[in-house]
Amino acid sequence: MKRKILLDNLIGKYPELSELRDAIDKASGIIVKCYTAGGKLLICGNGGSSSDACHIAGELMKSFEKRRPLDVSFKKRLADISPDRGRYLAEKLEHGLPAISLAAHTSLITAISNDIGPRLIFAQQIIGYGEGKDVLLALSTSGNSENIIDACITARAMNITVVGITGKSGGKMKEYCDILINVPREQTASVQELQLPVYHAICRIVEEYFYGEETNNLKDKD
Repeated sequence: MKRKILLDNLIGKYPELSELRDAIDKASGIIVKCYTAGGKLLICGNGGSSSDACHIAGELMKSFEKRRPLDVSFKKRLADISPDRGRYLAEKLEHGLPAISLAAHTSLITAISNDIGPRLIFAQQIIGYGEGKDVLLALSTSGNSENIIDACITARAMNITVVGITGKSGGKMKEYCDILINVPREQTASVQELQLPVYHAICRIVEEYFYGEETNNLKDKD
């Protein structure tokens, strides 16, 4: 139910995204399925999209809008190991949804660029990090960034589901996306402005699934 409300709110604020509602819903569901299966989200983008990749990882790896308390049993293990610091950790730490921005590791990116090739900075990381139960979230305003396209191709070869968020045309990378969310704008800054509420909505939906009131009520019943 909350998932529908979150999508309604998104479309209410940004009516031009109405035709992408199903794609956003499906992308959210795929990421939920990925996490349920023990997978992780790999995220890549260049420039402003690189910042967005790190932004998304930040929303998922710690609490975004919901509290994510640790399991009681794990809190106890922390306290058993260290009565002082363990209790502090148990109070402060929270659950995270594993997400890696492939744009965040400067030393690794420059090593790949120098030793293998600059187009391969994301594809090589997918080889190292990727598993079939993962999802690649590929961000590009044009959809034509060669290193993003190579990342999508590599992910597909590893049976990793690819979700693309692009501008209106989808560019060349749309051929390699399982789900394409091509926001209906063309100018770079304008595309990025509309991509932000899209990925915020996805993060909200995913977090709500795992840490929302309905989930917590079910846990309480167990």
